[in-house]
Amino acid sequence: MLKLTTYILLLTAFLSVSLTAQQNQVSIPRIDLMPDQPTPYVMRDWKQVAINYDRFVFDESKTGLYLPLIGFRSQGNNYPERPTFGLHTYVGTKNPNGFEAINVLPSLVGASLVDLDKSAQNGKNYVLMAQDYFNKKNGQNLYLNGTSSKSGNDWWYDMMPNVFFYQLYDLYPTMGGEADFQFKSIADRMLEAVRAMGGSDVPWTKPNMNYRAWNFETMQPLAAGVPEPEAAGAFSWLLYMAYTKSGNPEYLKGAEWSMEFLNGLNGNPSYELQLPYGTYAAARMNAEIGTHYDVEKMVNWSFDKGNLRGWGTIVDKWSGIDVSGLVGESESSTDYAFQLNGVQQAAALVPMVRYDKRFAKAIAKWVLNLANANRLFYPGYLPSALQDASDWSSAHDPDRVIGYEAMRENFQGLSPYATGDAVRGGWANTNLALYGTSSIGYLGAMVETTNKEKVLKIDLLKTDFFHQKAYPSYLMYNPFNEEVVISLQTGSGNYDIYDPLSETFIIREASGPTNITIPAKTAVMAIVCPAGGKVSFDQNKMLVDGVVVDFDQHQMAYARSPRIKALGSETLTWEINKSYSIYATLDDQTDTTGLTWTWESNGQKIEGFKDQLTYGYSSLGGKEILLIVKDNAGLSDTASLHVNVVAQINLPPVIYNIEKSAAFGQPGQTISLICEASEDLDGVLTYEWTVSSGTIQANGKDATWTLPASKGIFEVTVKATDSLGLSATKSEFLLVDEFTGAKGKMIAYYPLDGNGQDFSGNGLHGTIVGATSATNADGEANKAYFFNGNTNHMSVPNSALLNFENGITVSGWFRLDRKFDRESFIISHGSWQNRWKVSIIPEQKLRWTIKTLTGVKDLDSKEALEINRFYHMAVTYDKTNMLVYLDGRLVSFAAHNGNLAKTGLALYLGQSLPDQQDYNFRGILDEYMIFDYALSPDQIQQIFETGMLTSTTSGLHIADLGMAYPNPTNGILNLPETLLDKIDEVRIYDSSGQKIMTKKALQISGEIDLSQQSAGVYWMQVLAHDKRLFTQKIIKF
Repeated sequence: MLKLTTYILLLTAFLSVSLTAQQNQVSIPRIDLMPDQPTPYVMRDWKQVAINYDRFVFDESKTGLYLPLIGFRSQGNNYPERPTFGLHTYVGTKNPNGFEAINVLPSLVGASLVDLDKSAQNGKNYVLMAQDYFNKKNGQNLYLNGTSSKSGNDWWYDMMPNVFFYQLYDLYPTMGGEADFQFKSIADRMLEAVRAMGGSDVPWTKPNMNYRAWNFETMQPLAAGVPEPEAAGAFSWLLYMAYTKSGNPEYLKGAEWSMEFLNGLNGNPSYELQLPYGTYAAARMNAEIGTHYDVEKMVNWSFDKGNLRGWGTIVDKWSGIDVSGLVGESESSTDYAFQLNGVQQAAALVPMVRYDKRFAKAIAKWVLNLANANRLFYPGYLPSALQDASDWSSAHDPDRVIGYEAMRENFQGLSPYATGDAVRGGWANTNLALYGTSSIGYLGAMVETTNKEKVLKIDLLKTDFFHQKAYPSYLMYNPFNEEVVISLQTGSGNYDIYDPLSETFIIREASGPTNITIPAKTAVMAIVCPAGGKVSFDQNKMLVDGVVVDFDQHQMAYARSPRIKALGSETLTWEINKSYSIYATLDDQTDTTGLTWTWESNGQKIEGFKDQLTYGYSSLGGKEILLIVKDNAGLSDTASLHVNVVAQINLPPVIYNIEKSAAFGQPGQTISLICEASEDLDGVLTYEWTVSSGTIQANGKDATWTLPASKGIFEVTVKATDSLGLSATKSEFLLVDEFTGAKGKMIAYYPLDGNGQDFSGNGLHGTIVGATSATNADGEANKAYFFNGNTNHMSVPNSALLNFENGITVSGWFRLDRKFDRESFIISHGSWQNRWKVSIIPEQKLRWTIKTLTGVKDLDSKEALEINRFYHMAVTYDKTNMLVYLDGRLVSFAAHNGNLAKTGLALYLGQSLPDQQDYNFRGILDEYMIFDYALSPDQIQQIFETGMLTSTTSGLHIADLGMAYPNPTNGILNLPETLLDKIDEVRIYDSSGQKIMTKKALQISGEIDLSQQSAGVYWMQVLAHDKRLFTQKIIKF
């Protein structure tokens, strides 16, 4: 009777646990709306698709229209000692060398997940070559979208390449190169940024991350534009992975700060890809370290339509075809799904259910819908009339492995329609997108069909990067109204199969193909454990032979111990006989009622303190401070802090500036340098000067640098050291160039004198929209335009003339009349996404941005701009360097290379892109010129000082002496007789700034003969006896 009673009690307990676990499945309303069995049902073998895709796009011998799709560079930008490679972003790209990390890196991860070794394929190590996307040369020390990119424009382009590299690093832990350095550098940069955003442990404070982007160089936010607070999810994912790999508790703090910001949001922050990774990180941190983030809220956010961009998971039928599960613009007048987003969301949320099993059934049902509907992005799964590149696919892609970027619910009456943004945006000749398809290996690694149609076997470990030791783990969902039997291959040997959802071993001693029964409309999570393994429990975790098989067990009651998540002081160097504060922070869910706080140092108890200790030492040396927190049940946690006590804290010197006698120099020129630094306590500093090239002679804080004989950008470094050995180092760069030989022509000239006419002779006339005439820098009324920062702009239709490639100069006048916390565009041809632009960033600095075939680069002026002041700006690029000038002075420069990217978009003054008025300029614009080559500093100075277009000499104008006539002229230009006895010299310049005629006083007869010159714009400079210089614009027809 005792045995029977025990058996009944055990059976009752088993049924109770099993029933409770099943009831704990959380409903996700958006997924509930999806069909259990999508129709029509056509499941592709996504693993084979991924393998075939890799074979296609990495085949450099492919021939045919737009082929091959891979390109190589013999030298990397960041690692010139080895080659690098890239993939076309789209089939038929118009920028074949514009390789992107968001395409290249996931292509390697996806292929590796389906068991291809990308470190030894086709005789090449693609994994090692991809390290060139780590932007080391420019000092960003992060993976960015290009090999020479700058952070701070768009968080998803800045964060996701680092996520993809971390995934690759997990798959290839011995990849070599600088992978280990890169891994740590990324974590350090992320932590530094989170601290700069306000994350702190003295006391504990979460950061503000409600920005569009973050400049990791200046550690400043981009507040303008649509914010991307979901980036906190990527920050948390990266920092928690770094903590998991390294054990560095500082990374864990950063992960928790980021997650607390995300968890504390009230509205859905969904924007692109980063939220699902944050959702995964929240679930894993809850399971592994005992945090209490609201995962249910985040899962719902990941599927519901967000307010920031209107993206979410689609639930719909398009022309009778189930498309539920795809991700993109949702619940709009016409939904717009993107392949990349659905696949990457699955890569993040599938492994999440290991750590929070409450969502297993919902996620499995969603994956069934997603994996079925995803076929519609690929050629052959919609009629040719419902695809916009079917001819190319039919001719070149028989295996149908390159998918479209996106799919519209309705396009001009066609539904659904496989398409994308590239053709409309002028970026490519097709919308077949490698950047979206490159992630297909993630889906192929996770999803496998079974012996029962519509029941998938989902691998929970494939995209669970940096996971602890785990047994094979699979999720299977039965969408039918009756139970099904699935055959699971367990392999040779004997295994027990544990199901965390029912919290039972559903099969004992399994071997080889094993049948698993799944009840109707339920899911099973099969963990294949060693047969007869020892079961143990650690609070929320159940383990078999020391390996966690269930992160939320209910079989063994447990209580959470207190958790000290931080113990910190503002400094770890303390001065003797002074008191300092130490802050202790407990987990938010820790019940502080009845807690015992015990502080100790070197064996001595410190009485009277709880979560903040004020303490100091009367002796020198290293000290340890220990905190023990214990609750009423006797459960406790311990943390310690180590400080060093010194006799006196001497702050290191500060170098404020390296003063240079010139902003740039010619090869071999001598430049004088002065180091401006704070003094030591005893007033003694020693200086050490070094240069990257050339020679330097130093005398304390003064030095003389003889520049190298070659052109380039070179570095000078000074180290100032005080009497105690503390030091500071500062570096400056100097541009060395002869600035000779550049030739070209003026492309467009907009005086903005009452209209948008182009006076270059090229007919690139602009249309003024809303802007009103204004007074220019010379005080002349109606000789400039005021733009209101809202709808005002000038547009110039695109032209082949505007799409020159080898160099550029843009110059003009501007005046701001207020400060904005957003970027303001002065002039733009396709903006940074497509070609180039000049803007003013929220820090009130001028920004010159160009996109070349090697990447996008920003260059900012140094000082903040003043409002209500006219500036003359000029920016240049010559395929070697980018330069920024203000009022004729060179103020910034940076190396960059490659032909300018082309665009099909219009040129704008006062606006960034068509139909994008969020960044319109407010203020006055005047006299804008565009050249197809880089003017020299002397030519820029001449434009500013002599007023080639507008006189700026002492506020005087040619009108003071009279005007030449007729203007426009067909040949002969007459000078008023009243001028002739006041002139020393007359000079005529063509539209490119080249002097074509000079007449001295004795040669001037009153006529200037231009009859042999071609039609166009010329400038006449008149040098008076008193050395004043005046300029007049001449139109020759």
